[in-house]
Amino acid sequence: MRLVSWNVNGVRAVMKKDFLASLEDMQTDVLCLQETKAQDDQVLEALADLEGYYIFTNSAEKKGYSGTAILSKEKPLSVTVDIGLEEHDTEGRVITAEYKDFYLITVYTPNSGSELKRLPYRQTWDSAFLAFIKNLEKTKPVIVCGDLNVAHKEIDLARPKPNYNKSAGYMQDEIDGMDQYHQAGFIDTFRYLNPEQVKYSWWSYRAGARARDIGWRIDYFLVSASLETKLQQADIFTEIMGSDHCPVMLEIET
Repeated sequence: MRLVSWNVNGVRAVMKKDFLASLEDMQTDVLCLQETKAQDDQVLEALADLEGYYIFTNSAEKKGYSGTAILSKEKPLSVTVDIGLEEHDTEGRVITAEYKDFYLITVYTPNSGSELKRLPYRQTWDSAFLAFIKNLEKTKPVIVCGDLNVAHKEIDLARPKPNYNKSAGYMQDEIDGMDQYHQAGFIDTFRYLNPEQVKYSWWSYRAGARARDIGWRIDYFLVSASLETKLQQADIFTEIMGSDHCPVMLEIET
């Protein structure tokens, strides 16, 4: 089963940038989207020409902000939104789709912000979301995908030293949050299958960063340890344009 996750930085915008052709190229069974920047009805309208997928959405109360979606060829057994905590459930950041062998969760983790104003909130989010997925894991294995807004190790960003503890996405508190996922048994599939490979999933729009490959790997597939033997391939589709992020992929035996 091939799963793909992509922060599209606006679903209506990406539809004008060969999205359907990119989706065809990716040959995915499930596509998880983050930062749709649209209300539920607007997401469905934007994807009206898409055939062969069930579409599930979760939008923020604030219009044009955040938002997630899951596009699945197979109809999930169930679909729920949010994590059940009011303080975290107004921005459309989480969708959980239940399949026979696992839960698939797409998440758009809050960004700490250019002035780090949301860093304290981000820390409470990380703890709450980890508790949410660990609770689901009691029932069946979990696959988490999305924009986690953190580069975990030095290999995961082009310029680690000038950004460490100065830039959102590479603060020690955020790195600690990712460490907690690992300590709780979740596997970073790309790094597990590609230990030394340098590939990024996000580039600033400034100063031609993508053309110069000055990027960050902040988009992930994390899986329960019980799925370790079923991992087949993980990749980052750096050639696919349309957003400041590119899609990330996981193939898993089912």
